[in-house]
Amino acid sequence: MEDRLTEKCGIFGVYGRGLEAARITYFGLFALQHRGQESSGISASNGKRIVTHKGTGLVVQVYKDSDFDRLSGHMAIGQNRYSTSMGSGDRYVQPVGSQDDIVVLSHNGNLSVTKPLEDFLHEKGVLTRGLNDSELMHRAIRYYLVKGDSIETAVKKAFPLFIGAFCLLIMTRNKIVAVRDRYGIRPFSFGRLNGGYVFSSETCAIDTVNGDFVRDLKPGEMVVVGPQGLTVKQLAKSIPKLDIFEFVYFSRPDSVLLGRSVYDVRRRMGMELAKECKLDADIVVPVPDSAIPAAVGYAIAMGLPLEFGLSKSRYIGRTFITPDPRLRKRGVQMKLNPIRSVIAGKKVAVVDDSIVRGTTSKKIVTMLRQAGAKKVYLISSSPPVKYPDFYGIDTPRQKELIAARKSIAQIRRFTGADHLCYLSYEGLLRAVDLPEDVFCTACFTGDYPIDIGKHAQKINMC
Repeated sequence: MEDRLTEKCGIFGVYGRGLEAARITYFGLFALQHRGQESSGISASNGKRIVTHKGTGLVVQVYKDSDFDRLSGHMAIGQNRYSTSMGSGDRYVQPVGSQDDIVVLSHNGNLSVTKPLEDFLHEKGVLTRGLNDSELMHRAIRYYLVKGDSIETAVKKAFPLFIGAFCLLIMTRNKIVAVRDRYGIRPFSFGRLNGGYVFSSETCAIDTVNGDFVRDLKPGEMVVVGPQGLTVKQLAKSIPKLDIFEFVYFSRPDSVLLGRSVYDVRRRMGMELAKECKLDADIVVPVPDSAIPAAVGYAIAMGLPLEFGLSKSRYIGRTFITPDPRLRKRGVQMKLNPIRSVIAGKKVAVVDDSIVRGTTSKKIVTMLRQAGAKKVYLISSSPPVKYPDFYGIDTPRQKELIAARKSIAQIRRFTGADHLCYLSYEGLLRAVDLPEDVFCTACFTGDYPIDIGKHAQKINMC
């Protein structure tokens, strides 16, 4: 829906003798489709050459079975993408490579400051005009490779130039390198698979390919797998700051973050809401799909029936067909439709994972009223989103975030709800049940753990 926050990328990689790495990567990317729906790409190597196939669209749109005849080999990395710092289109589809294809790179995250990296490349005579953050990182690593360094040394030397959030999969003709920024803003895990290894933005994709989860990459860690096996090196001191919004919305409920089931945490969010927001509702209705666990927790704790009163079309994703303007205006109605027999005459507590611009919430409240709801109570299973993100989330500008410019009473009036509840920040931390200092909470608190450079001038503390 049009005012959802969106994750910019998901990455996946496979290394293992005897494995059809590209085909396995395809299924891993399919499981990570929620993290990027604009484009997808896979690079594969047989130890002698790297071949890449990529394009715009969903995973099922980008690849044909015949593509995998070219993508042969025991190594592969891939990425699903939303647009990053320099825009969208074929020009920026990953993995990033070059004509000599000595190294390819897939990136999840966003560099909040690129000047040191650009200055380095300018000094070395490398052109940077028009390059996005992922391409700049690729050029820096490639520079050291061309100078004769090993891939491990090249990454180690380039690492201090990367300021921001990044999980990287880097592949040469015979090695895969996985790297995570020292704060671990975005999730990144690896596992074992039939004698080989698999790397993924989320554990759910490791499960999908029948891999065995080993552990999360530590913040600041580099993991290298090649003909000599797997080696690990810490490139910088770990300062864990996982984006807490991964628990709220981005990650799939069947993933595990910091040893916590995402589903269980979201259900506890709903139970915390029940302590903070007691309503005389008849039924609890989730906004599918991400709010379902929180709605389950709220309904259980309140002793209310959970009803799936909003039906979701699961076949509307990215499309190359522009809908009729009259249909486009319907927006939310193309994805959600109320079930009148469930809603009519009821006091409805509708649970959503977050409220961003507020426009979707307003349309949902209107739909429920038109379906005959006696009252509509709007519940957010996250605290108010007041600050934009610069670490790999497609966030509106701060002035477009409704909680940054309106009070809760004003937001309620804007949406038309009879009552509006947000989960408190303290309630969110209780639900996650981990220390506050292991998280990046910037969207709620404005506390940015990594330098955001010139963006800081645009932030107003609420």
